[in-house]
Amino acid sequence: MRRLGYATAFGLALALTGQAVAQTAPLPTLERSKGRHALMIDGAPFLMLGVQANNSTNYPSALPKLWPTVRRLHANTVEIPVAWEQIEPVEGRFDFSYLDVLLPQAREQGVRLVLLWFATWKNTSPSYVPTWVKTDNARFPRMRTPDGKAHYAMSPHAPATLAADKKAFVALMTYLREKDPQHTVVMVQPENEVGVYQQGRDHSPQANRLFAQPIPAALAKRTGKSGSWEQAFGKDAADAFFNAWYTASYIDEIAAAGQAVKDLPMYVNAAVGDPFGKPGASGGASGGPDWGVIDVWKVAAPHIDFVAPDLYGRDPKPYAKFLDHYARPDNALMIPETGNAAAFARYLWPVLGKGGIGFAPFGMDDTGFFNFPLGAKALDDATIDAFASKYAFLAPQARGWAALAYAHPTWGSTKGLDDAQQTQVMGRWRVTASYEEWQFGDRASPWLKSEPVPTAGQPVGGAAVVQVAPDQFIAMGSDVRLKFGLADGKPGENGIMLRTEEGHLDDTGRFVAERVWNGDQTDYGLNFTRPTMLRVTMGMFRG
Repeated sequence: MRRLGYATAFGLALALTGQAVAQTAPLPTLERSKGRHALMIDGAPFLMLGVQANNSTNYPSALPKLWPTVRRLHANTVEIPVAWEQIEPVEGRFDFSYLDVLLPQAREQGVRLVLLWFATWKNTSPSYVPTWVKTDNARFPRMRTPDGKAHYAMSPHAPATLAADKKAFVALMTYLREKDPQHTVVMVQPENEVGVYQQGRDHSPQANRLFAQPIPAALAKRTGKSGSWEQAFGKDAADAFFNAWYTASYIDEIAAAGQAVKDLPMYVNAAVGDPFGKPGASGGASGGPDWGVIDVWKVAAPHIDFVAPDLYGRDPKPYAKFLDHYARPDNALMIPETGNAAAFARYLWPVLGKGGIGFAPFGMDDTGFFNFPLGAKALDDATIDAFASKYAFLAPQARGWAALAYAHPTWGSTKGLDDAQQTQVMGRWRVTASYEEWQFGDRASPWLKSEPVPTAGQPVGGAAVVQVAPDQFIAMGSDVRLKFGLADGKPGENGIMLRTEEGHLDDTGRFVAERVWNGDQTDYGLNFTRPTMLRVTMGMFRG
């Protein structure tokens, strides 16, 4: 992937409408520096405030039911499928009429697109391959069960399937190269929730021969393991590591062929299991980039820019664990799918606090499908507003936040199952987040009694903080109280807030102050009752 600096490109507009401008727009890229990441669009960092459409919204007739919800949410990016069966219903004959409608409409709406290539795998299933692939299992074989029967999933060891999928994907990328000089499409996800359920790997004769061989040299070097797959990873985990290697290699070949045509960032999403479980026994899709096999994917799929978890669990503890697992110096954090129930909206804050480049609740359109219990029962006003209030606040300053998060350390918090405090040391300062507090007073104050806050017991609240200088922070959040103090002060040293300013960020990350908080607004900590941004300057006095 090409890597471009962004300082010379700030003048380019987000919505590129003129052909002359479009021809000079730099390709979107994914940048990495000092273990942090930035999605660069028009040459500058971009924070993806995304939504993902339902699976069957990928037709012109359904698009009018998508855009009103996108506008209500203040999203700047839409993730939407493109199906192999849709663009190649007859082998060798391609139909891009859907994209002919989608791209102009997205430009009219002023949003970017992430295309989801539903092909050999869609949530492990071949449901989106063309009929001529589905029905020819001699040419396009399924996996085999241990007793030799056909399995539902396609085999990653089938050269004909790989060649056909790759040919269609190259045709898609060729279309984008020719029809999208504006780079309305900023990323592509080749395949979807890849791997297999019900068994760990293919048990065809070809797969069994490969399974008995030593692990590839590149994987041995990365992991320090050697021998056969079972010798290297143990009997319980060997199938998952083996399937991950060959699934990742398959997809990497498709991605490489597509990037040779148009070099867009590409990622693969994971149907995850238990973040506290062992590889091969976590419950996730075997072969996909679940947390235990990320290193396998990094070696086997160098053309995949990052791997990303789809998170539908409502429990904050495993959600946070997944963020920890995937926010790695060698892997940008993005949440391409999460639940669209209101409780999931608060997870935007810790994603940003982990330096995340994007966030997208699933099923955000008015086509009438809801994946409850994974998401909302319906997109009522309260559910929409849980996300829209945060997106509306962030949208004008998304580029500014992305620029700061790329350059400086960040931290985030969200309310857990209880209202326990959460803390993080940043330099010489300790940041503390607490929940279910009124703006005035402390719950623990013996002299100031109060009733529970309106959000008591509700799954709301969170904050994201970036340390822009040794003694200065930009903090934002909602339904949370933040306090800043010395982490390990020497005797006689006392931390103090020198100045707290409410304001916003411009596109370069420069803070624009609007007013100063003091007195009642700061005596009991900094209380974010609605989405708010503050610049906090700390200092010290002795005595």
